[in-house]
Amino acid sequence: MSLALRHDVSATDTEDGMVLLDEITGRYWQLNGTGAAILRALLGGATARDTARSLGERHPDLPAERTYGDVGALIDSLFAAQLVVAT
Repeated sequence: MSLALRHDVSATDTEDGMVLLDEITGRYWQLNGTGAAILRALLGGATARDTARSLGERHPDLPAERTYGDVGALIDSLFAAQLVVAT
C-alpha cells in the first residue's frame, strides 16, 4: 500500500520537521524531523516495513519493535486525521 496526501492537504517543510495543513478545516499538524522523514519515505513509495528498517538503520539504539511500532502509529494517526489516502 502506498500513501498520498489527500488532495486538499498541503505539506510544508520546517526547520525541524514538517507541517500539514487541511485546507478545508484550517487544522494543521506538526511533525518532528523523524515523523517528517517517515512521511516523506511513505509518500515516496516506500513500504512501512522498508521505512521502519531505514529508521532502525539511522537509529541503531532503537529496538526493531519500536521502529515498526512508531511507523505504524504514525500511519494510523495520519489516516485517523484523514490527511492521507491509500493509493
